[in-house]
Amino acid sequence: MLDGISADQLRTFVTAVEEGSFSAAARKLHRVQSVISHTVSSLEEQIGVTLFDRSDRYPRLTPEGLALLADARSILAGIEGFKARAKGMAAGLEAELSVVVDVMFPIEAIASAAQQFKLTYPNTPLRLYVEALGAAFAPVLDGRCDLGVVGPLLVTPASVGREALGSIKLVMVAAHSHPLASFEGMIPRQELMSTCS
Repeated sequence: MLDGISADQLRTFVTAVEEGSFSAAARKLHRVQSVISHTVSSLEEQIGVTLFDRSDRYPRLTPEGLALLADARSILAGIEGFKARAKGMAAGLEAELSVVVDVMFPIEAIASAAQQFKLTYPNTPLRLYVEALGAAFAPVLDGRCDLGVVGPLLVTPASVGREALGSIKLVMVAAHSHPLASFEGMIPRQELMSTCS
């Protein structure tokens, strides 16, 4: 019956493979060899598949055992991730963090922050969204995102707190054929208003 498979059985199976023998697995897991052998045999009986060929002095993985090894490791990694994430949540960490970023924010800074976040909080998923101009406020206001990174806006909703992260230098450009391209240096305000309106 597959429903009765335990993490302990999978851990014993993987350890026996990694250590190369049941006796080495017993030393690693601080158990006697007979318990290791019984645990692996019980797993084999439950799943209906022989994991180890025991005809030689040291057990060798069968082709089926080799095929199931990656699954066992994946399940164990998932359990460890589950435990680490639950521990973080119990300590007050967010289950996940959703951030909306203004399209004008430098991608290098976003990528660097995301990498640092992954290193610091490996068990907390990070979801990034990109919006243009004032639209980055909407996901925060409607609760889809926990945090927003936006550019300077004249109007900030009263329900939103703000914190300066730095500054971004913006440069205005014009095509060679545009009338503003004929000016050198500062373009007079009147010219900007008349040309861009």
